[in-house]
Amino acid sequence: EAALPLYGHELDEDTTPLEAGLARFVKRKRGGFIGHEAMERRATEPDRPCLIGFELLDRGVARAEHEIGAEGQVIGRVTSGAPSPTLGKSIGLGYVPHPLAETGPELWVNVRGRQLAARRVKTPFVTKT
Repeated sequence: EAALPLYGHELDEDTTPLEAGLARFVKRKRGGFIGHEAMERRATEPDRPCLIGFELLDRGVARAEHEIGAEGQVIGRVTSGAPSPTLGKSIGLGYVPHPLAETGPELWVNVRGRQLAARRVKTPFVTKT
């Protein structure tokens, strides 16, 4: 529910902190760290992956490696998913192309051969009140 990226799910050696939504932890302007040049090159790629939060509108639970789709095409993959006891619905994280991260066509997640309706939501899913 806190949408914290997990190594091996949302993070790995091929994922930059920018793609994983961790830009606030990187001092990009200062540079001088291993991988800075590669991260900056990747930041300019138009279809770079971007981590999104989503909630399922249909009954089901999204799990890692399930397909995320829109308009009849697979556009990404779920990295983590689970039922949210606090929200009373199924939530998840996944990567989609950057242009589709914030807006775009309605999403679906393929759960056991069924295309379940989903919508993008801001993360973290639950914040302190």
